Amino acid sequence: MRVHVRGRDWLGAGRIFGVALLVVATAGCFCSGAGAQGVDEVVAKNIQARGGLEKLKGVRSIRTTAKLTQGSFRAEFRQEGKRGGKVREEFIIQGLAQIQAYDGKTGWQISPFGGRKDPELLSQDDLKSLVVDADIDGPLIEYKEKGNTAEMVGHDSMEGTDCFKIKLNMKNGDVRYYYLDADSYLDLKVEIQTTIRGALQESELYYGDYEEVNGIFYPFTVEQAQKGSASRTQISVVKIEQNVSLDDSLFSMPASKPQAKAPAAAN
Repeated sequence: MRVHVRGRDWLGAGRIFGVALLVVATAGCFCSGAGAQGVDEVVAKNIQARGGLEKLKGVRSIRTTAKLTQGSFRAEFRQEGKRGGKVREEFIIQGLAQIQAYDGKTGWQISPFGGRKDPELLSQDDLKSLVVDADIDGPLIEYKEKGNTAEMVGHDSMEGTDCFKIKLNMKNGDVRYYYLDADSYLDLKVEIQTTIRGALQESELYYGDYEEVNGIFYPFTVEQAQKGSASRTQISVVKIEQNVSLDDSLFSMPASKPQAKAPAAAN
């Protein structure tokens, strides 16, 4: 999760490093009554496969460091999250960092590439995906408590691989489709539909190279593209650190530096 050098799209990408999904429902579960039960089984299996609820909830904070490539373009990406709905994301080029953060109440950014060195508030549209990123567990885990609804759609193919497909209707109005490998049950692809400034935007995420970090599995390779585009942004995770010390001030909007007064004109 929308990796383009525009606004915040290249920062969040709808939780680039989101939780992988598993599916255990069979075709006979895709009826109205059993469908909801099947989705609940999927979530339970996902939690178990990822390391178990105790381990997942034991992650109180997380830092992800990655490299981003799009053609000849290169950049570094760092995302830091903390329970309580806090997240900070940095997009770094040649030592300059665009920062976007959310402290659970307020979203803000610093955009040096646009000549803006002082922090400024984010609009509701720009804040939308950042709030999703602030959920360490992702929108599917405890989806009911978060006001989301999920349903089993059926089978679909992702680049020749048979997948289970889950539709997640999120409280914020977004829709996500998860494509889950029918053999490994890990998510291979997520389609995201979101409305920004009145326009529908559709993007796709491709996950791979899962690695275990302290008993929890994360995708270390992510590709992102606009839906239907052959051009993909490559995101290669360098390191994932759990339970790092992150002060709350890291997520809070800093005060703007006062403007220097011009010297008084000599008489």
